[in-house]
Amino acid sequence: MSRPKTVVFSFLGSVLDSGAGARRWDRWRPNVALCRHPELLIDELELVYQKRYQKLADQIVADIAGVSPETTVRLHQVEFRNAWDFEEVYTTLLDFSRRCVFTPEEQQYLVHITTGTHVAQICLFLLTEARYFPAKLIQTSPPGGHQPGEAGGYTIIDLDLSKYDKLASRFLQEKSESLSFLKHGIETRNVAFNALIEKIEYVAVNSKAPLLLMGPTGAGKSQLARRIYELKKSRRQMDGPFVEVNCATIRGDAAMSALFGHTKGAFTGAISARPGLLRAADKGVLFLDEIGELGNDEQAMLLRALEEKRFLPVGADNEAQSDFQLLAGTNRNLSIQGDPRTFREDLLARINLWTFHLPALKDRPEDVEPNLDYELQQFARLNGKQITFNREAREAFLAFATSRSAVWKRNFRDLNACLTRMATLAGGARISIELVHAEVANLISSWESTPEEPQQSELGRYLSLSETKALDLFDRVQLAAVLAVCERSDNISQAGRELFAVSRKSKSVANDADRLRKYLAKFNLAWAAIKTD
Repeated sequence: MSRPKTVVFSFLGSVLDSGAGARRWDRWRPNVALCRHPELLIDELELVYQKRYQKLADQIVADIAGVSPETTVRLHQVEFRNAWDFEEVYTTLLDFSRRCVFTPEEQQYLVHITTGTHVAQICLFLLTEARYFPAKLIQTSPPGGHQPGEAGGYTIIDLDLSKYDKLASRFLQEKSESLSFLKHGIETRNVAFNALIEKIEYVAVNSKAPLLLMGPTGAGKSQLARRIYELKKSRRQMDGPFVEVNCATIRGDAAMSALFGHTKGAFTGAISARPGLLRAADKGVLFLDEIGELGNDEQAMLLRALEEKRFLPVGADNEAQSDFQLLAGTNRNLSIQGDPRTFREDLLARINLWTFHLPALKDRPEDVEPNLDYELQQFARLNGKQITFNREAREAFLAFATSRSAVWKRNFRDLNACLTRMATLAGGARISIELVHAEVANLISSWESTPEEPQQSELGRYLSLSETKALDLFDRVQLAAVLAVCERSDNISQAGRELFAVSRKSKSVANDADRLRKYLAKFNLAWAAIKTD
């Protein structure tokens, strides 16, 4: 089998490649030396030069013909008004690369980055990394000492970094550290949750688009949002601050003023101007928790601020500007129609590019234990007192905490509160079985005496409060079970097969997907609304 041709792209070195008379052979000239390596047969050298160096280019062509007659040199004239102007050099070389015809299946390409200005070398590197040149890089170096006639050395660099074991290992380490950082260093065991965090990490460091974090109250949306910001800041992706506001705490004019600012005298009591949270978050992150509680006017203003980076403060004649990344949190389904708090579709479309559903603690029983240890560590850090369980107490608490009886209505807030209570009451820095029994009774009592709000239940993600109240208990229980199957299924047919596993056997045509679709339609639900991500 014949070897593929080797084609090299290189700049003419106006200084390094120069030389006159017989003594030029005493100098190391990169483009001539490149063609003198016996183990590196170069079939074609595509030499880029400027017109004013035509004589030198002709000399290099002749010299290469003398030392490597099997190498064909093709000259390509390009012109720069300023060879140190990055924009001009890059666009000129980009245009050149687009004129070239590449056949990687027949030829192997190298880009020589030893000659040319530093700007030209950087541009060649970037164009090769972006695959405008489907090539590897080659770097040449002169021989040690004064050795006339020696070719020197060379190094071939493949920009497919996955082929370098040490780099690949380092990237994996960096990724692992980022994932651990987003999880507060907690070694979570839930496979689905770990996959979710991995996806969030990738999106966070590769996108400036809005992120929507959905999940029940206490699932950790605020903590995750701050961690995302700290991760991006550690990567030097932003210089501004992290600005957080719970939208449920601001209403009406106060919401407009808090978010977008106001001028002095804009309304009664406005004795001084206020910049607003959007401007405060410039170059940073704005986290709007419970974004679904924003009023319609605030939603409209926010949409424009996201799209145009401009908005009008209350009472102002001139627009303000702010370039921020939006993170939003909510514990309800923003796409529900008919809810008096209906969210604007155009804003939802803008912030729904990256939507992540954080699961409830009760859906991650295998993660209770590592979070238990984390909470004890936090207690020790805050109180300067190390607390542990005795063996019997730890086993008893974990048995309850991972059982069906532990509904964890307020999720990690419940876990933090119960651990804080037990740690505070622990005599001799040890949590006893008696403390565990008392705390279990306390938790069960609090969950029974505080009915779960419908918008925080399984149905709350899909039905409004009024819609939920209009259903019989039978329908609520049945629909919740159906939705749970839908959420864990990859498609509607798979969900239908599980839900109708028995009755489908008696049907000549088991159209499970259609049966499920009609069932959901009874509650004005569609499959697409359930599997939004």
